[in-house]
Amino acid sequence: MSPLPSRRPRPLLAALTALLATVALVAPPGPARAADPLLSQGRPTTASSTENAGTPASNATDGNAGTRWSSAFADPQWIQVDLGATATVSRVSLAWEGAYARAYQVQTSTDGATWTTVFSTTSGDGGTDDLTVSGTGRYVRVYGTARATAYGYSLWEFQVYGTTGGGSGCDTATNAAQGRPATASSTENAGTPASAAVDGDPGTRWASAAADPQWLRIDLGSVRTVCRVVLSWEAAYARAYQIQTSTDGATWTTVYGTTTGDGGTDTVTVTGSGRYLRVYGTARATGYGYSLWEVAVNTAGGGTIPGGGSLGPNVLTFDPSMSAATIQGQLDTVFRTQESNQFGTQRYALMFKPGDYSGINAQIGFYTSIMGLGRNPGDVRIHGDVTVDAGWFNGNATQNFWRSASNMRVYPSAGFTRWAVSQAAPFRRMDIQGDLNLAPNGYGWASGGYIADSRVTGVVQPYSQQQWYTRDSNVGGYLNAVWNMTNSGVVGAPATSFPNPPYTTLAQTPVSRDVPYLYLDAAGAYQVFVPSTRTNASGASWLAGATAGTSIPLSQFYVAKPGDSAATINAALAQGLNLLFTPGVYAVDQTIAVNRAGTVVLGIGYPTLVPQNGVVPMTVADVDGVRLAGLLFDAGAVNSPVLLQVGPAGSAARHTADPTSIQDVFFRIGGAHAGKATTSLVVNQDDALIDHIWAWRGDHGTGIGWTVNTADTGLIVNGDNVTALGLFVEHYQKHEVIWNGENGRTIFFQNELPYDPPNAAAWTNGSRVGYAAFKVADSVTSFEGWGMGSYCYFNVDPTIAAYHAFEAPTRSGVRFHDLLTVSLGGNGSITHVINDTGATAQGTATVPVNVVSYP
Repeated sequence: MSPLPSRRPRPLLAALTALLATVALVAPPGPARAADPLLSQGRPTTASSTENAGTPASNATDGNAGTRWSSAFADPQWIQVDLGATATVSRVSLAWEGAYARAYQVQTSTDGATWTTVFSTTSGDGGTDDLTVSGTGRYVRVYGTARATAYGYSLWEFQVYGTTGGGSGCDTATNAAQGRPATASSTENAGTPASAAVDGDPGTRWASAAADPQWLRIDLGSVRTVCRVVLSWEAAYARAYQIQTSTDGATWTTVYGTTTGDGGTDTVTVTGSGRYLRVYGTARATGYGYSLWEVAVNTAGGGTIPGGGSLGPNVLTFDPSMSAATIQGQLDTVFRTQESNQFGTQRYALMFKPGDYSGINAQIGFYTSIMGLGRNPGDVRIHGDVTVDAGWFNGNATQNFWRSASNMRVYPSAGFTRWAVSQAAPFRRMDIQGDLNLAPNGYGWASGGYIADSRVTGVVQPYSQQQWYTRDSNVGGYLNAVWNMTNSGVVGAPATSFPNPPYTTLAQTPVSRDVPYLYLDAAGAYQVFVPSTRTNASGASWLAGATAGTSIPLSQFYVAKPGDSAATINAALAQGLNLLFTPGVYAVDQTIAVNRAGTVVLGIGYPTLVPQNGVVPMTVADVDGVRLAGLLFDAGAVNSPVLLQVGPAGSAARHTADPTSIQDVFFRIGGAHAGKATTSLVVNQDDALIDHIWAWRGDHGTGIGWTVNTADTGLIVNGDNVTALGLFVEHYQKHEVIWNGENGRTIFFQNELPYDPPNAAAWTNGSRVGYAAFKVADSVTSFEGWGMGSYCYFNVDPTIAAYHAFEAPTRSGVRFHDLLTVSLGGNGSITHVINDTGATAQGTATVPVNVVSYP
């Protein structure tokens, strides 16, 4: 049945709109006790029925007071939330819409089948019911038996507070292994896979090859305190076996062992913790292999850090059932706060659930990410506009930094989308049904940007954009090019014609992958999709079908919020959780250590990590497949030697099949405050993929000066076989990029040399004035770069003449294509482009000097 908005009061929605108009926050209906965290938000939620597609059960646990669940018009009805683990429930808050319950019960269950009533009433009066309860269960249900109106039951929010774990007690009612990923050393045949031992079906089994030793391993999803294991053996049982736990799946601790196994069912009390549990058989009792009908794992509390939960007040979620006026009001409130808020602390993520939205114009300001929550871009359809312009800066877009758009289809109202940005403003997985205009209104200056995995059915219109990089996309063509438009794997891009007109085009991108992203699954639960690596890619990954990759439920992420300590974040990582940073500024007083292979560290809404007391804020071990995305590292007042280190010094392992990637990761030294960092990013790991970074030593804002915001180098690459796609590195005081690794590749580089050397003597490298922006080490025998530019604007001493912008050994294996240098308005000069090759960039005409190939 169609919703009837005219008949239903919207008191909470009105309050939300008023609240957004002042502080742009969404608050829970009642105060949360510090000891009783909110457990239900974002958790899987189901119901006996829904009124229509716009009022699903998940709306009641999404943290958005403007969306709701409503049921069919009948009694009884229920809504239940899966907390993911058995919890001690202390409080339930129900924010009823106009269609409330006269009689209902709140119930808990450990298995979702048998229910215990912890609250009951027959005199409900609507509004907000804030209930103190006492109960235990993984599942919490509101069970309505009598409606107060002729309509169904309707809840704006259903919030459950309590604690997981509950101390030392062993939860023998919950099998933590059921349905979890299971692997084995071998299988007897295709009909006896490892997964059969954790599927909850006593009629299916895992069986191994007939040899010793053999093992079965279960991934519990996060580090758990294991208190009991139940093994249901088939006739082919183990005479000798061990039960082992591990936090990383590599180093194992034995928590039980026997050499006198007799088959049947072994119920074993253990004490141990780990994300992984393994049954390790060393001696078979028969001539066959090992065979288990089922493995059950019971866990206790023990201080386990839970995954999942609320995304915080600065994540605003929109639903197609909301009116365009309501959505526009919230968008405008955020934009008013962020339009010129270049160095403020506010951060926002604007998330649109799948469906159609009409008549809106989402103007995107600083530290704001707009994103669709569909699995593919076409799942969220904006019949209106997503816009970045530069009115706040008199039509100059050269400072339109730190904002993003992703994963939606746009039908622009005027036939084109305006995305007038400069650095650190990625445009990913966007489907523009029309033209894409990259210039501000009035065609003022703009200084470069990045597009990936997108489609523009019309024409890309750079107008005043100096340089631009687009990869793995589809376009209807280009209108013009200024200094260098670089494309790799872009269907519809012009062929290479640098420098006239200045296009650099590679038919394919040698190695790439899309960034991890949030989406809602069919049940309305948050997942993070992790795209697969592509080789020799061309075109958007989603045009021929859904992007290849895997999904990770949000319950396997620690959802970090401003104020969380680095110690807590490290404990969550050590448990085996991934990491999702929500919008805000994070003070980091110890190194966040990412040590587990395959860890995803994802930020939404430009979370900003500020190191304290000179610490290195984040390191990554020499392991496979770590994904870092969506982070801003902002140097602190005390010098940090490095802001992000990928792989320890001397890393030597190969990661060809599953590289680590650094995507939409940005670095800032000065601007918001005086900051210092010797090097922003060091990549020691082989095969790493750098996909869009902006490393910026600030040239304006607070804490700016040659001896104030000190920083030597933006990027040092020591690993071999590293690929960089879209490097923006600017204003560092020595070499901007140093490339020491072999077999490196860089597609697109944009650079400005430091503005502020006080004189040539203060910026001299040996006998030469200045440091090359991009230096390939003398020892390197193989490197290749395409579409690379460097500019000078020496505004303190315009007489400075930098010797060259690029420096590399002259040998056949080290090759460059389509280089340029520019003197901006004649403020200083660059004598050569690369080594001793290329004319001098000079003069007020701001005309580039080009080198098509070197050597």
